[in-house]
Amino acid sequence: MENLKELVKLFYTKCLTVNAEINIAEFMGDLLADDFQSVNAKETKGKAALIGQVQFFWKLIPDLKWEPQEILQDGNQIIVRSIFSGSPNGEFMGLTLDGTKSFKTMSIDIHTVENNKIIKVYHVEEWATAIVQLKS
Repeated sequence: MENLKELVKLFYTKCLTVNAEINIAEFMGDLLADDFQSVNAKETKGKAALIGQVQFFWKLIPDLKWEPQEILQDGNQIIVRSIFSGSPNGEFMGLTLDGTKSFKTMSIDIHTVENNKIIKVYHVEEWATAIVQLKS
């Protein structure tokens, strides 16, 4: 099995981290499979919905940064533990923010890769930790 860690790392460094290097919709369109699924405890989103959410986050959190701390591979599954941070400016998780407060918290994701495309990701983010930091 080939090393798929670098492919998945692009999801964090190019898609989830705000940057001026790429067109986010085009890049994610190429990186994710057409039948991609983003799964958490609440819902499952398709490719278009996730691209729209990431575009919204880029506007709401212009300094959003997602930094993989550990990337493990088991066959075609890639497990990523990340630290992510940012300073929201607008309505965010029930709070009205002006960009002067920031958060730093953790996520853990399990990506499945097929044919050099991410086809599925199961993900958990510590949004409760972010909210506590933004309220303080």
